[in-house]
Amino acid sequence: MPETRLRPFLGEIPAGKASFAHGEGVAPHSHRQGQLIYAAAGVLVITAAGGTWVAPANRIAWTPPGAEHYHRVYGETEIRLLRIPHGLCASLPPGPTVLAVTPLLREALLALTGERQLQPGRRIRLRNVVVDELRDIAEQSLVCTLYLPEPADDRLKAVTGLLRADPAAPATLAELGRAVGASERTLSRLFHTEAGMSFHQWRALLRIQHALVHLVQDRPVTDTAIALGWANPTSFIEAFTAVVGQTPGRYQADVRRTRA
Repeated sequence: MPETRLRPFLGEIPAGKASFAHGEGVAPHSHRQGQLIYAAAGVLVITAAGGTWVAPANRIAWTPPGAEHYHRVYGETEIRLLRIPHGLCASLPPGPTVLAVTPLLREALLALTGERQLQPGRRIRLRNVVVDELRDIAEQSLVCTLYLPEPADDRLKAVTGLLRADPAAPATLAELGRAVGASERTLSRLFHTEAGMSFHQWRALLRIQHALVHLVQDRPVTDTAIALGWANPTSFIEAFTAVVGQTPGRYQADVRRTRA
């Protein structure tokens, strides 16, 4: 991902609506309460000990109490932030994650974080709706497939570092192995045991994460595919749609409509 300018964390960020310029972020921190962040526009990236999650506009980021993390945004980004009291977090995911956004969850979240003043009783009822929806989404395993795990093994970390430095590089796993002093077989096994996926799957997810940033910056779909190393636009569109749930063109159109 491109470099970001991290704002210092100066205490709990107020719930509600906040705007970030392209490339801004919030330095590593944790919260006493659970936290939901919805990027109504732009792309939100969350990094924690386990890896990196990307939340485009059809996903929502969840961070439980006490989990250290930091945020980055790409594109002019408007976020909606909602605190979940510690006592309501036990039935929600125990670690940071990104979840699908149902229409009901989205509308409840927008109502809770909008400018309209809500009566305390209504606010509590809407918050309970949010928690119920989150619990149901988590139970159905509607988690974001845009999660890129961070390996612990030094050899594998060296490989993923090379991939992050140049996502479009066409190097094979054998070539990367020679660069870091590990065999292709060893690295292939490590990708499966530590990342839970193959080398090709990990690199494809990395490229799709970068593609979301390209698209939110209005770069053409074909140019994005070529810049990130896909053999042709069709293979990029198929891979992107399988992970994000919509074509790159549709995703970009939705981003433009939200801005308007």
